[in-house]
Amino acid sequence: MYNNLPHQSSNLFEGLEQDDLARLVHPKVHMDEFKSKMGDDADILVVSFKVKEKEPATDLMSFIERGYDWVLDADVSTGELEDGDYLVFVEMERNPAAAKQVTELVKDILNLTGQEISDWRFQYQKSKLEYPFNSENIRKIVPLRADDYIAKYQDDKLNDKIDALKETARINFVKKAPVNKFTDSLRIAAGLK
Repeated sequence: MYNNLPHQSSNLFEGLEQDDLARLVHPKVHMDEFKSKMGDDADILVVSFKVKEKEPATDLMSFIERGYDWVLDADVSTGELEDGDYLVFVEMERNPAAAKQVTELVKDILNLTGQEISDWRFQYQKSKLEYPFNSENIRKIVPLRADDYIAKYQDDKLNDKIDALKETARINFVKKAPVNKFTDSLRIAAGLK
């Protein structure tokens, strides 16, 4: 268990103490699932946490926003999710230090939740795949430099722009469905695969 909060300013202890968020923060980190409101997605990494109830979500947001100089912005979802939970969004610069920074943040959150880091997982973008939460897995899965992010998603964006231009010009073309489990199952059901 991590018992100190080295990055936190002393005034944060007025609102949150150890285990104050016990059983309120889901042990999963989502990365790049949402678009950045601060800038280009290639430059900004968006990390999100799911929290039960609005007040604890607001407390976690304040804890994060005040405690880390590398956090560009932290915010709480304006409305609750279908299950009544709220999201806390954290925007930070996409850079090689981000894996270490997010890991430090989660370790500090553990002081507030009483959880163990071995219980935590993370997901990248809208993928259903979950990975054990650690810096090494983050470095393997998440593009941590703008160039890496652009290289990973450039072809998709370029193809979308070309398709949009063809539609605007009313040129007949065949749109290709994205390749994923759902479209694969449709292709198999149709006898195309």
